[in-house]
Amino acid sequence: MKSFILILLGIIVALLVVGGAVAYSFMNELGVNMENIDSNDIENLKDKVSSVASSESSDSSSSSQSADSDIVSEEVKFNGQNGEGYYREVTYKDGGFRQYDTESGDLIGSSYKSDQENLPSME
Repeated sequence: MKSFILILLGIIVALLVVGGAVAYSFMNELGVNMENIDSNDIENLKDKVSSVASSESSDSSSSSQSADSDIVSEEVKFNGQNGEGYYREVTYKDGGFRQYDTESGDLIGSSYKSDQENLPSME
């Protein structure tokens, strides 16, 4: 019984080590390098997010399309497709989402048909 527990613990430790190595490799591949992030970068990102949020509240076109009470979550995510920068993703009760550039506040992605004409051209 004791050897079974030791073997089980060994397997768990091995899985954690392999999983950590894979996660580290994946994060480096995406360009997320925690060594180069300092407190100024984090503060700058917070300032950008808050300025986008305040400019968004004054934007009548997007606030008229969906009430604030319909928002389920808001997340700031790394723009892996572009390879740099961040975007804010807002998810609504109906399952739809909108994505906004954190620097400009522009709508860059949406699951709503009514927003498709407002999105930037992919050409």
